[in-house]
Amino acid sequence: MSSPDLNLLVALDVLLSEGSVARAAERLRLSPSAMSRTLARLRETTGDPLLVRAGRGLVPTPRALERRQRVGSIVKDAEAVLRPDKALDLARLDRTFTLRTNESFVEEFAPRLVSRIEADAPHVRLRFAPKLNKDVMSLRDAAVDLEIGVAGETGPEVRIQALFRDRFIGAVRAGHPLSEGAMTAERYAAGRHINVSRRGRERGPIDEALNQLGLQRTVVCMVSGFSATLAMARASDLIASVPERHTEGARAGMHSFPLPVMTPEVTISMLWHPRLDADPAQRWLRDCVREVCVSSR
Repeated sequence: MSSPDLNLLVALDVLLSEGSVARAAERLRLSPSAMSRTLARLRETTGDPLLVRAGRGLVPTPRALERRQRVGSIVKDAEAVLRPDKALDLARLDRTFTLRTNESFVEEFAPRLVSRIEADAPHVRLRFAPKLNKDVMSLRDAAVDLEIGVAGETGPEVRIQALFRDRFIGAVRAGHPLSEGAMTAERYAAGRHINVSRRGRERGPIDEALNQLGLQRTVVCMVSGFSATLAMARASDLIASVPERHTEGARAGMHSFPLPVMTPEVTISMLWHPRLDADPAQRWLRDCVREVCVSSR
C-alpha cells in the first residue's frame, strides 16, 4: 500500500473550513479546476464524498464533520513542527549543558564563563566533565554538548571552530635561580623538570627541540595535569613548562619566561555534533564560550 499524500491534509482542512471549492481554491492560490481535482483525490483516498451539494453550496458528510477538528489539529501541529523556533528566552531557559575539557581550561576560563552565562540565563547550569582522551563518541551519543581542547582526528560528524592559540612557557617559584639573568637553552636544560603527560610519556616537543641543539633536560617526575606541575614547581626548585593562556591565573606569584627553544603553538578549539548546529540555546552557549576566550586575550 502506497503512503498517502500528506499535502491532502492541508487541502482537506481548508475545504472543510470554507465549505466551498472556489473559496478553498482562492485561499490555497489554486485554480477552481485544480481544487476540484484535489477534492476528487480526497474522496478517492478517504472513500467518502466529504462534501456533497446541497442547493447552491456544499455541506460536509458525517465523516467529514467527525474528522474536521482532528484534521485541523494535525495541520496546526505540522505547521508548528516546520515553523522556525521562537526567539530564545534566556531569562526562562532552564537547562544543564555538559562541557568536556581539561582542568586548566576550567580553572582559567570557567569562572568568567559561569559569570557570563548567569548574566543572561540565571537558570542555566554548566557541568564540566573531565577530558580523559580524544574520543568523540560522547559528542555523537549526546553525553557531551561541547568539547574544548586540541582537536584530533574527528571526521565529518563533528563541527570544529578555533577559539585561540596557545604557546608553552616556563614557570618557576619566586626566587628560583632561573628567575634572574638571561635565559638560555643550556640553563633551561640543566635544571630539573616536571613533565605533563596523561599517557606517561617522558619526551615531547620540548625535548625534540632541545635535542636539535644537542641538549637534553632531566625529567624527575611526570604528572597528568598542569595544575599539579605548577603546584610542585611553586614549592620546589623544579621547572614547569605549561601553556601560557591556560595557566595565567594559576601562575600568579611565580616567575614565568618564554622557552629558549622553538616549540609549535597549539590551537584550542570547540567541537560539537552537527545535530546541535541550529539549536538556539546551543548557538548561544557557543557564542558565550567564544566571547569569554576572546575577551581574555
